[in-house]
Amino acid sequence: MKLEELVEEFAENVAAQSDAIWRGDAKTGNKHARRYSAAFDKLRTHGDAGRDALAVLLRHPRMDVRVTAAASLLRHRTAEAKAVLEEAAKGEGMVPFEAQQALQRWEDGTWALDPA
Repeated sequence: MKLEELVEEFAENVAAQSDAIWRGDAKTGNKHARRYSAAFDKLRTHGDAGRDALAVLLRHPRMDVRVTAAASLLRHRTAEAKAVLEEAAKGEGMVPFEAQQALQRWEDGTWALDPA
């Protein structure tokens, strides 16, 4: 699978997970979470090229996709990812809360989505 296809799979499943959660459908949300996590794992097998491909999502129109990509890229694209998370964290709701949590985990040293 091409890197661009994996990035699209990541974005589609993040959005689908959020939509399912907002509908109150945790089972479907979890299914999509596993799918975007698997897409990220496949991107990581390509090293920094895979991570760089995911970075296009830092400008995605949906905040949930931007935040999830940024949280995943904190180690590789720290400044860009933090800027996305800090902007999102200013809001209220589920996605801004997720951004706040990612930043907090990064700052306290417990973040581990993409270990070195």
